[in-house]
Amino acid sequence: MIDLNDLLEQVWPIAAQQATPTEYVSLNIALNRVLAQDILSSLNVPQHDNSGMDGYAVRRADIQPSSCYQVSQRVPAGASPQPLQPGTVARIFTGAPIPPGADSVVMQEDVVVNDEASVTFNATPRLGQWVRRTGEDIATGQVVLAKGTRLDAIHVGLLASIGVSTVLVSKRLKVGVMVTGSELQSPGQVLQPGQIYNSNEYVWCGLLESMNVEVRSVGIVPDNLEATCTAFQSLADCDAVISSGGVSVGEEDHVKPAIEKVGQLRSWKVAMKPGKPIAFGHINRQGGGQSWFFGLPGNPVSSAVAFQLIVKPFLGLLEGQTREKVDWRSRTRKVQAEFAWPTPDSRREEFLRADVQSDKAKLFENQSSGVLTSLARSTGLIRLAKGQRVNPGDWVDYVAYQDLMR
Repeated sequence: MIDLNDLLEQVWPIAAQQATPTEYVSLNIALNRVLAQDILSSLNVPQHDNSGMDGYAVRRADIQPSSCYQVSQRVPAGASPQPLQPGTVARIFTGAPIPPGADSVVMQEDVVVNDEASVTFNATPRLGQWVRRTGEDIATGQVVLAKGTRLDAIHVGLLASIGVSTVLVSKRLKVGVMVTGSELQSPGQVLQPGQIYNSNEYVWCGLLESMNVEVRSVGIVPDNLEATCTAFQSLADCDAVISSGGVSVGEEDHVKPAIEKVGQLRSWKVAMKPGKPIAFGHINRQGGGQSWFFGLPGNPVSSAVAFQLIVKPFLGLLEGQTREKVDWRSRTRKVQAEFAWPTPDSRREEFLRADVQSDKAKLFENQSSGVLTSLARSTGLIRLAKGQRVNPGDWVDYVAYQDLMR
């Protein structure tokens, strides 16, 4: 069996070396796309000194407590103020430009309003108080977002704030999905004796769509060699193809011989639990080129864990994300076990489904690779080395699902 770290170091560089096609898209459809270039700001944010509060813009040296000051102008957001007249103050609102000559803002709660034309201050303000300086958020020429960033809603808003309307991004990946097994039935259909519902397809499609990947699913493929070969060939124009089940060496496992007929296969037994049988290779395209292939276990937990730890980062690298962005190992942290694990697997590292609150980890009671509720009712994975025993109070490695989905 190959160690998981060794597998990742063999597979991920293949994706990182691929040339990623790019395209310009409008900002309003850029969510979850991967930037193909650094974004530099063409302006300062804020573009001018402005008020961080509703209140009064003042020249600090003029202000004496208990003295009365004339309000010489009113400055709403979007206005172009006049220079502040000596000995006066300006009524100002949040985001409005600071009048030339003013250097501080006193929020309205600290001001006594005598009438519309005059106010009294309770104390001398601090120099620069409640003033947001030009460029303090973003400076002209600054790299705002780096190449390889997957754009979330905040990123898109940030680009809008510097006037960007279109961005160069990697083209959307096209990923083929198929699940193998004559025992599988689609949800909504009546189960026959010996059948189970197909869940892997729905997990994968949901995870892929959250990456803004174009998904092409051929659904359930029965356990025979001809049908498996036909399904693979129908997906050969995809950037990558994922299948579940059929990757072992049983009489009804047809993925290995099918891939060897339509492409090339590297098959591993990975020293991880869940997720031992993993296949990687490619499918040949009729016009030349290849589609990358991952064959994952049929058990739903094994399949989902292997997808998030191995396949999703690979797809991110294909899209042009950086290794730093996709490598979940850098986002593991220590949490304290509130459980015992006295009989570890001596040959495989283990990923235990756990609920972690305030750095305290509780295990889901059933760690079977077929129990999908262990993923639904946990917050992440405890990573244990081969043979690692755990006693209550021990500190163990943990990666949260939200960190796996970056």
